Amino acid sequence: MTLDRSVLAFAGIMVLLSVALTVWVSPWFVWFTVFIGLNLLQSAFTGFCPAASLFRKLGIKPGCAF
Repeated sequence: MTLDRSVLAFAGIMVLLSVALTVWVSPWFVWFTVFIGLNLLQSAFTGFCPAASLFRKLGIKPGCAF
């Protein structure tokens, strides 16, 4: 799995987790979902993604975007 696909999979898991926490734990977890969305937006415009940096350090092979 390339870095790009790893980042996309991680983002999807985090969105689903944040929605589940919002529904079953506390409505305040909606802010976690907002944070994830903002991080995705800034990554699209700046090209910097903290998750990609972490996965790169873990040795996942690079892809086209990251």
